[in-house]
Amino acid sequence: MNYIKKALILFLVVSANAAFAQSGSYDKLGMQAMMKGDYKGAVAQLEKADAKTPNNPSVLKMLGYSYFQCGNFESSIETYSRLITVKPSDYSAYYYRGKARQNVANDPKESLNQMRETFYQSAIKDFSKAIEINGEEDTQLLQNRGLAYKDYAIYKSYKIKKRVDKDACIVLFNNSVADFQKVLTVQPLRKDIISLIDYVKAQVASLK
Repeated sequence: MNYIKKALILFLVVSANAAFAQSGSYDKLGMQAMMKGDYKGAVAQLEKADAKTPNNPSVLKMLGYSYFQCGNFESSIETYSRLITVKPSDYSAYYYRGKARQNVANDPKESLNQMRETFYQSAIKDFSKAIEINGEEDTQLLQNRGLAYKDYAIYKSYKIKKRVDKDACIVLFNNSVADFQKVLTVQPLRKDIISLIDYVKAQVASLK
């Protein structure tokens, strides 16, 4: 379990009692389902809790995460956007909204969707905001932004028509390498990150 997921679960447990007092038993049942890994069951209960007490940050956080785990990324994005409106300092909301947006952009079904580029750009902005709030020492955030830069660059590389398009791809690839190198500064033995850097550098070399 990564640090962000651990922090999310801890927050939910700590804040649950206050939320239960406001929303009745639906959010309690939703959390119990989450803890068992039954995210579909959690969604069913948490949607009821959300209807009863709209804009409750604890409910929105659990619901957004449950939608994410169910693969319902569009609903997860919408729910985390509501959470950010209520609680703009919650870095994990930006993190999971960014991951959901990146998953939508990477979905093959989105290959002809004109919004695909916007999803990549929005994911990068979300990861950047999470890093701004939580600090650059968070390697999980840096790694995910690096992956988003990489995926966006690969997407754009398929559409290169002019030199300016190639230059834009190289900038994105270089941004990806920069984030991965920051991860290595904190965790120098990460072979997966070293492999990603080698892969991205090879992509850049192929464009020059």
